[in-house]
Amino acid sequence: MVSTADKAKGHAKEAAGDLTGNDDLEREGKLDKAKANVKDKVDSAKDKVDSVIDSAREKLD
Repeated sequence: MVSTADKAKGHAKEAAGDLTGNDDLEREGKLDKAKANVKDKVDSAKDKVDSVIDSAREKLD
C-alpha cells in the first residue's frame, strides 16, 4: 500500500532530522506521516461509501 511506504519514508526523515538536529527534515517527516494517515482515512471512507452504494443497489434490484 502506498501510504505504508509514505509512513516509512516519513518516519525515516523524522528520525534522520532528529539525529542530525535538522528541524526542517524532522518536520518534513512528520508531514509525510500525516499525509499518509489522511490517505488511509480517505481510502477507508471511500470503501465505506462504496459499500453503502452497493447495498443500496442490491436492495433496488
